[in-house]
Amino acid sequence: MSGILSLVTFLPFAGVAAILALRFLGQPGERTDTAGKWIALATTLATFALSVKLVLDFDPANTGFQFLEEIPWFMGLSYRMGVDGISVLFVLLTAFLLPLCILASWKTIDKRVLEYMVAFLILESLVIGVFCALDLIVFYLFFEAGLVPMFLIIGIWGGKNRVYAAFKFFLYTLLGSVLMLAAILVMIGVSGTSSIPELMTYQFDPGLQTWLWLAFFASFAVKMPMWPVHTWLPDAHVEAPTAGSVILAGILLKMGGYGFMRFSLPMFPSASELFTPLVFGMSVIAIIYTSLVAFRQTDIKKLIAYSSVAHMGFVTIGIFSGNVQGEQGAIFQMLSHGVISGALFLCVGVVYDRMHTREIAFYGGLVHRMPFYAAVFMLFTMGNVGLPGTSGFVGEILTMAGAYGASTWTALFAATGVILSAVYALSLYRRTVFGEMTNPALAQISDLTWREMVVFAPLVASTLYLGLQPNVVFNITGPSVDALVGAWRAAIAG
Repeated sequence: MSGILSLVTFLPFAGVAAILALRFLGQPGERTDTAGKWIALATTLATFALSVKLVLDFDPANTGFQFLEEIPWFMGLSYRMGVDGISVLFVLLTAFLLPLCILASWKTIDKRVLEYMVAFLILESLVIGVFCALDLIVFYLFFEAGLVPMFLIIGIWGGKNRVYAAFKFFLYTLLGSVLMLAAILVMIGVSGTSSIPELMTYQFDPGLQTWLWLAFFASFAVKMPMWPVHTWLPDAHVEAPTAGSVILAGILLKMGGYGFMRFSLPMFPSASELFTPLVFGMSVIAIIYTSLVAFRQTDIKKLIAYSSVAHMGFVTIGIFSGNVQGEQGAIFQMLSHGVISGALFLCVGVVYDRMHTREIAFYGGLVHRMPFYAAVFMLFTMGNVGLPGTSGFVGEILTMAGAYGASTWTALFAATGVILSAVYALSLYRRTVFGEMTNPALAQISDLTWREMVVFAPLVASTLYLGLQPNVVFNITGPSVDALVGAWRAAIAG
């Protein structure tokens, strides 16, 4: 289907236009808000359907970019779009999570509802654009523009410290991206092209590679985020509305890992090899340190936020392991974490909507009043600690296998993170779900509603299906990963 990438990228703007027309032509009130929700839901479902078609039409055996689009822009720049085995599933993940976010916000967002829906639709379009862009400037525009709707989602619909958290998120990520912009301009000036496929085969001078790698690293490390530039993430998660946390953990963090695989490895192979020990060291510290910090948290959301930092440490280890197992594990871990972390934040949102607190000490004995919730929360907790049979196991075991092939000590220290994740995750579950219900305020708490079950059902199915049938991912990513690793090793050897 010609132009499917532009269609799947910009279709959400059709929903934006419809909601804005409703906003200016309709009468303010609950009926207009409800209509805006249905428009947003229908638009995100249509985008998801297109992304499914994109994956079904994708040819995994072709290691190059597919569904190519190129339109001349100005001054030698072009609007270029395309996907390969590394990027196509991230488009699907984005489109998969957005309808669930709309449904999760159906009852909880009651102010500026139309504007909220518009912000999410714009964010979806920009994030999909990041994974489809094949031009440096187009990529940068999508990458940076995504900050704006997320900034508004946190700053307008967040908690009591939302303004502080929103500005901290914006400034941290913007600062790193300024360095990336400078590097992009240098790359275009040296190579004479902004085409990402051409730059992936261009040989930059090793000395220049070092500076370019550091500039891109500054942006991607903050986005993931890596230790020690991770401090914006817990604040952003705590203050963001539930759906905002789902998108932040499920999709936006993955843009950093995707950037490492798309730019750092193929474009700066010598520098990537040079800085691999640095990345391994930072990743190990992130896994151990943030796991210990997570164990000491009293806020459920903040605990899961620190857990995300630890899990992203496994991703960066896998990416820079320089072997197929590590790269495959990193991609799978990002996809799995997108589903599981999003589900965990939705689990937090369920009890917060009822009790309006996220303090762990407030809860206890929820299994007596919320058995369906307890079962769903248990599954995603097990997925988060990497229980075999869930998607979390596959990504972690492969990244550690990749790490072992590159550095035994790195794999050894990273493995402690698996134990620590079980400690803080199972401790959280025991304290909130099991035991006696001693808090009288919980006596009337209700179990999952039908709407909440509809939201969790595809997440439960995805967690189990990916855990039991991981080849559905590897069959798509395999040839592209083999090509990436082969090209990196050849560049280093040559």
